[in-house]
Amino acid sequence: MTMGHIDLTAVNADLGRNAPALVEWALGLGKTSIVTTNFRPFEAVILHMVTQVNPKVPVVWMDNGYNTEATYRFADEVTKQLGLNLKIYLPLRSRAHREAVEGPTPALDDPRHAAFTAEVKLEPFARALRETAPEVWFTALRATDTAVRAQMDPVSINPDGLIKVAPLLHWSSKDLHEYCVKHGLPNNFDYVDPTKGEDNRECGLHLAH
Repeated sequence: MTMGHIDLTAVNADLGRNAPALVEWALGLGKTSIVTTNFRPFEAVILHMVTQVNPKVPVVWMDNGYNTEATYRFADEVTKQLGLNLKIYLPLRSRAHREAVEGPTPALDDPRHAAFTAEVKLEPFARALRETAPEVWFTALRATDTAVRAQMDPVSINPDGLIKVAPLLHWSSKDLHEYCVKHGLPNNFDYVDPTKGEDNRECGLHLAH
């Protein structure tokens, strides 16, 4: 099946609310795939769901250097428990280097904030895309995250042909919690994204891609 032969309307209608089936379908395309994570709350769900079908799928983490201690511990715990094929992408400058030269994280209304986001998140992700060259991208986006995501479909195709799959788009926090309990997955609620500042604000990654 080529990308041009994917009937997005049919796939979204038939599988859009059946996350495991959607994961099976997308991996069944036989295309190079990645799953991105930031190890925020409930991230273990998408990681478990994808790796149960194919344990070798690269898990791409843009570690911005500003994560909480709990997030780093959670990342290690999930990676070990699920045997993740984790690929960590770091900014070109360390947090210590950046802060020594430019000071602390700029506020959302600071003109420098866009450059900060580009440096710690967007550039590492662009590098990850170049190096992993995926044709299918799994993401844990949820419709309740932001207004932009509420308008998305579980499966979409980016202008560059990348198939973007969000199996958990329509899941509630209760759904995610129950999945974690059922499969004995750890969780992490001590999470902060310095590029967003607010929970319902887009970080730029999914607007750019």
